[in-house]
Order: sequence, then C-alpha cells, then structure tokens
Amino acid sequence: MPFEMQDPDDDDAPRKRLGKERGRWWRPASTAGRVFLGLGALIVVAGFSTVVVLARTYLERDARFRIAGASHIQAAGLTEVTRAELLPVFGEDIGRNIFFVPINERRKQLEAIPWVERATVMRLLPDQIRVQVVERQPVAFTRHGQQIGLVDANGVLLDMSAATMAAHHYSFPVVTGIDPGDPADSRKGRMAMYARLMTELDANGQHFSEQISEIDLTDPVDARVQMPEQGADVLAHFGEDHFLERYQRYRAHIAEWRQQYPKLAAVDLRYDHQVVLEMASGATASAPTASADAAPAAVPPVLQAAPNTKPSAAKPASAKTASTKPAAMTANNKTASNAKSSTAAAAKAKAAAMKTKAAADKKHAPVKTASANPEKKKPSPSTRQTAAEGQ
Repeated sequence: MPFEMQDPDDDDAPRKRLGKERGRWWRPASTAGRVFLGLGALIVVAGFSTVVVLARTYLERDARFRIAGASHIQAAGLTEVTRAELLPVFGEDIGRNIFFVPINERRKQLEAIPWVERATVMRLLPDQIRVQVVERQPVAFTRHGQQIGLVDANGVLLDMSAATMAAHHYSFPVVTGIDPGDPADSRKGRMAMYARLMTELDANGQHFSEQISEIDLTDPVDARVQMPEQGADVLAHFGEDHFLERYQRYRAHIAEWRQQYPKLAAVDLRYDHQVVLEMASGATASAPTASADAAPAAVPPVLQAAPNTKPSAAKPASAKTASTKPAAMTANNKTASNAKSSTAAAAKAKAAAMKTKAAADKKHAPVKTASANPEKKKPSPSTRQTAAEGQ
C-alpha cells in the first residue's frame, strides 16, 4: 500500500482543510449560526438608526444652531446691491436651525436679483450664514424713451439713479435696440456684437471707441453708429464685422464727403470697394473708395432716390450711372415744367376769348319780351274778319 506524506513546503493544504471544516463566517452552515448572524445585523442597524435620530433631534432643538436674527447673515462683495435687497431672501430662515436652510434654493434666489451675477451661500457653524456676491459690471448706457439705464455684457438691464451714475463717472456709449421685452438670448447676442466692436476699435491701445456717442443694435447684423462730427452727427453702418477697417475707411474720407455734401446724414460702409452716402433729404450717392491709407477718392454726383431708402444687399450704382442719370432726370423735369406752363397759358387765353365773345353777343342781341317758351296766340275776331274780307 503506497504511503503518502505531506509536503512541508505546501502551506495551503492546512488552510484548505480548515476552510472546508469551518466554512465562512457570513455564511454559517448551522441554523443557530444563521439566527445569531441575523440578530446581530438587526441590532447594528437599529443602533445606527437610533444614533441618527438622536443626533437630528439634538441639532433641531439645540438653540446654539438657530439663526437668531439678520445680524447672523454675513454678506461680502456688496457694492450696488444693498443688504435691504439681500435680507428678504433669508426672511424665512430667521429662527430656523442652520442645518435646515436650503442653501441651493437661496443661491438661486440671490442670482435672480438683477445686479447679482453669481452668489455663494455657506453655513458657518454654529449659527451663521455667509453670502459671497459677484456683481454685474455695466458696459454701456441704454435709453428707453426718456429713461437712461445700464446694461452688462450679457444684455441684462440694470437700474441706477442718475446721481449714482454721476458719482461713478461712467464713460460708455449709449446703446439702443436692447428692449426689456426681448428674449435674454437675443439681448445677449446683440451685446456680443457690441463687445466685438469695442474690442476692435480699442485694439493696440488706440481707444477709437471714445469717438462713438451712440450705437443702435436694433438690427442684429448691422451696428449703426452715431459718429459725432462738427455741426451734426453722421450715422455710420458698420455691419457685423471688420469694424476697425471700416472705421479707418470712414475717418480717411469723411472730411471730403462732408465738404462735397454738406447735408450728409449717413454713410454705409458694409461694401468692400464702395460707400453709399445718404443725404438728409433722402438722396444717396455712391462713392468708390480705396484703402484707408490711400488718398481719398473723388465722389460722384448724388443719385436721386426715394426718401429714407435703405441700401439693399446689392452693390450701389457705379460712378458712370451716377453722372448721367441726374442730368436726364433734370432735362425731363425741365421739359415737363415748360409743357405745363404752355398748357396753362393757352387755357387762360382761350377762357379770355370766350368771355369777350359772350359780352359782344350780349350787346348786339335783340331785346325779347316774350317768355322763354312763347305760346302761339289765336287771332282776335276783328282780325279774322279782316282777313276774310281781304280774301
């Protein structure tokens, strides 16, 4: 019979035999073991739940964790927002346990205040709430009728008294076309175009934006800028891009344009090689332009157009058309005026002749005493007798 011996280097053999004999502790083999394990787990769960309930009750009833008053609410970062605007948000939390203050809800309520861009709300044990506020920064004035306000880069309208504005010494252009009734995304998109315009004009430290008095953002693809000039402002259409290039083109030619057209009211710079000039009466002119560094190009005569005509997307008429069309129109107008004068004179002479003829006829006409429709009278008896005798 073969004799088996245990390998002294095999350390796993006793462990395997022990595991087979005892099993795992969380899976007892006997019924008593399973009952004992279940009772132990139940005791642990009950003990943990009891501790949680006791801790909660202690925190709720302990006066040390209650917010006693408004002085226990700390706020930092307030400049335009006052504590009087901030405290109503936490009005329900006065006297409440600090652990039961809805932090996220209070943060959203704070960010609903127009001047608050971001807010952070924290619990400060044992009985205080700390608020950190980041306020909005205005970037332009807004005008709605006769009211002047402020607007930030996201198109959020901000109210501020005139005295406070003067105290801040704000120096912004006035922006129109930002309506409070517009969607927030629409206002944000218009202000994004405004930000690009200001950034390009102030690139390289040139500060060209200081020469702008008012910007109309009603059209989301055309920034219409009021350029202050001596005597009267000029409306410049800058479009939605290439702002610096178009500004330089405007500055290179505006003196010549105003000298040639004293009633210049608007300049459309949205074309690559031409500029459309609009007069105060509604007439327009097409002026070819070179680059801003080149000498100003000559401006052709004015093209007659309907008042308040808005340039279409197509390019304006060429200089040749501009030089010939007004002459033709002037000649036609002159001919029409002469024809009208001749017709009026002929009519007047004819009326005078008819009046003279009527007067002459009246002078030589015999006087009639009969009625207008005289009836044929019957002869008297003597007349009839005389007639018979004659026969």
